[in-house]
Amino acid sequence: MIISRAPVRLSMGGGGTDLPSYYEKHGGFLMAATINKYIYIMLNKRFYTSIRLSYSKTEIVDHVNQIEHPIFREALRHAGIDKQIELVSVADIPAHCGLGTSSAFTVALLNALYNYKKEHRSVGDLAEIAYHLERNILQQPVGKQDHYTASFGGFRAYWFNQDGTVRTEPVQIREEKLMELQNDILLLHLGKERPASTILEIQDKKSGQNDKGTLDRLHKIKEIGLRTKKIFESGNLDEFGELLHEHWLTKKGLSEGVSEPFIDEVYDVARKNGASGGKIVGAGGGGFMLLYCSGDKSRLLSALEKMSLSPMWFQFDEEGANIVFRG
Repeated sequence: MIISRAPVRLSMGGGGTDLPSYYEKHGGFLMAATINKYIYIMLNKRFYTSIRLSYSKTEIVDHVNQIEHPIFREALRHAGIDKQIELVSVADIPAHCGLGTSSAFTVALLNALYNYKKEHRSVGDLAEIAYHLERNILQQPVGKQDHYTASFGGFRAYWFNQDGTVRTEPVQIREEKLMELQNDILLLHLGKERPASTILEIQDKKSGQNDKGTLDRLHKIKEIGLRTKKIFESGNLDEFGELLHEHWLTKKGLSEGVSEPFIDEVYDVARKNGASGGKIVGAGGGGFMLLYCSGDKSRLLSALEKMSLSPMWFQFDEEGANIVFRG
């Protein structure tokens, strides 16, 4: 039995510049922090020669090609495992919520399969292979950030180079400031999940076509991300909320699907009741909203409660992809 897990993440600045249509021409930058919400993969050698998969549904098949779940199917093909295996996925949060669950799932799955075969892979290898599987094999319009954050873990900055390589380093934020930041971030689940692929596909296409409006917004988002990194490293967190607000206004211009009336209503209520800024985490359209509110939060929490919304408790987590049990 092997139990593998990978964390989900919060994008803290620069999101969207990790798509190849952008970074291959201009270079990308973003920051992300992993939190203590995980995707788990449990792997066991099966008594029968068939393959059994359990996720939101159950599949029992005789051959890899019969598997409906695309990531399970392609990961097993990649690993060269075609029989006598059982895989179960369990998640702390729902899919399509903007926290990178699909990529965390892929990273955790690949890590479990490699450990089953007793093959070592570095976290950088895991990230690149997971990205290749989703982007090139499954033709999903994904960027690299989610695979890298799930693999490396922690609060890190990522530079996406024009040649496709990635440089990463920890964000140099003092521990007491990290705890302050954690306390002042509220994560709201808006009750609507959506796949990011549609929104990302539009952005990817426009960026690849050198659409001026899209590129100007992505340039600004990257610049906001770099400014946010300096704020974190200086410890002046009060500026973070205003930069989040600037980021959100810029991001909304990337696609009509990024926001909708209910999202705008929640954000407007939050801003009027103490939040200095926020954004939808991930591509947009639903999932989780991140709000920043320093100091007293009682007025904000009361206003959100009237909208039947309450924050999800979380902690920042330093650990990336990991095998938590092997026996």
